[in-house]
Amino acid sequence: MTTSEKLPLGVVVERREAANRWADYAWQPVAVIPGAPALDDPHQWRLMREGDDWAHFLVGTLEMELFRGETEGYKFNLSTGQPQVFVVLAPGEEADDPDVVAFLVTACPYEAEKYMESGDQIVEGVPMPPEVEAWVAAFVETHHVDQPFKKRKNKKAYDPRKGGFQRSGPRVPRDGGGGHG
Repeated sequence: MTTSEKLPLGVVVERREAANRWADYAWQPVAVIPGAPALDDPHQWRLMREGDDWAHFLVGTLEMELFRGETEGYKFNLSTGQPQVFVVLAPGEEADDPDVVAFLVTACPYEAEKYMESGDQIVEGVPMPPEVEAWVAAFVETHHVDQPFKKRKNKKAYDPRKGGFQRSGPRVPRDGGGGHG
């Protein structure tokens, strides 16, 4: 049985002039394109459209991979009424890299949330195209198994007056030392 499925998605990013003395541009993912072919050269983005102070570029194609163990996240995403594909952009690291690099696309909001913690990446949800939504829904329908809620039982606290807990051997201090030094 297959544990994952993949779908190539082109990543479209908006570059907007920034009114900021530390950065020339602000970057934001704005769309994904199912089945978009890979760019011949990842450093040569494809201009899609532009306006006075903005431009949209196809910056690359990544495979969105669905995993059986993440169906709870996909199911939650689909239930929101406006499912999203979460795009993670990382800063370019090499001198000849673009300002941002498409790093990850995912349908799992929980996975996307992990990338928000560092603050180094740009993480945004973009509208999930209908054909991607149908693909994710079919995957969830096939692989999702509801996990019943299990309330944890409280463990009884150790009470030395009641016995039942015996130490074996002499007590050794945590620092591993045996005496005063």
